[in-house]
Amino acid sequence: MSNEHESMSTDESAPNVEEPVSETGLIPAATVIPLRQSPVGMEVLLLKRNSRGQFGNMWVFPGGRVDPDDSYTVVGDDAAVEMGAGRAAAVREAAEEASLDLDPSDLVPFSFWVPPLGGPKRFATWFFLIEVRNDRSDVVVDQLEIHRSEWMTPATAIDHVNAAQMDMAPPTFATLWWLRDQTDTQAATAAARSREPERFSTRMRTHGGVMTALWQGDVAYHDGDMDQAGPRRRLIMDPGSWRIEMHP
Repeated sequence: MSNEHESMSTDESAPNVEEPVSETGLIPAATVIPLRQSPVGMEVLLLKRNSRGQFGNMWVFPGGRVDPDDSYTVVGDDAAVEMGAGRAAAVREAAEEASLDLDPSDLVPFSFWVPPLGGPKRFATWFFLIEVRNDRSDVVVDQLEIHRSEWMTPATAIDHVNAAQMDMAPPTFATLWWLRDQTDTQAATAAARSREPERFSTRMRTHGGVMTALWQGDVAYHDGDMDQAGPRRRLIMDPGSWRIEMHP
């Protein structure tokens, strides 16, 4: 299953100074973002989960927790071994959930997510991009964890979220927001390869009745003062108008 959900628990009346987001008790996980080129532009594969559990009825990318048997031969330090296990898990989950046959060496590290405190399970998740040829993009879902699949442009998926036609977690939406500005699959994967994977450690706040996900680098990340001037790195989850603010 895709482990990209962010806990929505927050307290608007909580003290402004917050403790660092804990990285203890995290469950390693991995997600793959399949891309294909179509006549309407670059499309991404989204899967709809069943109604059970922490991610019930959400649209997600293929993915899930890293199992003990997930291994991909690498030479290097612990970080390289962790990345290799993430690649193997992402490929395995794509096969189980969507019948996609992917090569772990083709996965491009894209981002790394640590959820806020308060969730029943907290998954530390690597996200990977991969180009999928059209002749290998047929999807068969398992009808157990996953009930539906759709290839669609990132902009279309964003519109569906804001029209209340799709439920989605912040990491999925943030990924689509970045992808919507890419011209095609090759440009997207080249852009991802050209930079270090972004890291997101999330804190949830409510401001003016609107839930907001804050990531490190945002001016309000440490003290919770949402109106002060300064850098923005946040997702504003205003119903009907989810939007990312990213600027120095």
